[in-house]
Amino acid sequence: MSEHWGYDVNNGPARWGDLTPEYALCKLGQRQSPIDLTGAKPVNGDPLRLRYRSHPLRIVNNGHSVQVNCLGSGTLEMGGKVYALQQYHFHRPSEHTIDGRYCAMEMHLVHSNDDGELAVVGVMIEPGEANDDYAPVWDHLPATSGPEMVLPNVVVDPQALLPRSRHAYRYTGSLTTPPCSEDVAWAVFAEPVTLSPEQIAGFEAIYMGNYRPVQPLNGRALHIDTD
Repeated sequence: MSEHWGYDVNNGPARWGDLTPEYALCKLGQRQSPIDLTGAKPVNGDPLRLRYRSHPLRIVNNGHSVQVNCLGSGTLEMGGKVYALQQYHFHRPSEHTIDGRYCAMEMHLVHSNDDGELAVVGVMIEPGEANDDYAPVWDHLPATSGPEMVLPNVVVDPQALLPRSRHAYRYTGSLTTPPCSEDVAWAVFAEPVTLSPEQIAGFEAIYMGNYRPVQPLNGRALHIDTD
């Protein structure tokens, strides 16, 4: 069984690679996430195609974040490959930075394909207007870790959780949690969405500091969409 990891001094990001050999990439990997999204080169011709569908709420506090499970609720097409949406979860503050600046929160939508390849879409979250599209999730945030809660009468539309603009930073990275698996296709939207300060405080009451610091780019290509 893998060693327990977390975000505290004794089991946090600086220690992940030492907890067990299974997590060695967290220390030794050269294509790790998150990164600082600075100096991206403009590219065009590979638009993100997100085809998400509404789904009943299946939500869990897994001890690291609040996660919504939504297998079968849509697909992402990126880089000529199609991935199925598996789950999305939240970090406070953001994991990626833009020009060295953290956002209030970040949502990660995790996808996989039939070949076992992973793709993650990141959505930056800033304080501002209240966001009613997030209410089905926020109204049921589990305060403590435990089993998944299934609420068939509560419906979430993942498409409505995204920013209007589909311009995104693109790079090849890793999972931001153990085992820090690499060759993950990343797309982080440049435009943030807003949650009210009260909504952000509602998540912060459960998790604050559940983020991994930025990792070296190590010569990887970093692009941003121009169309």
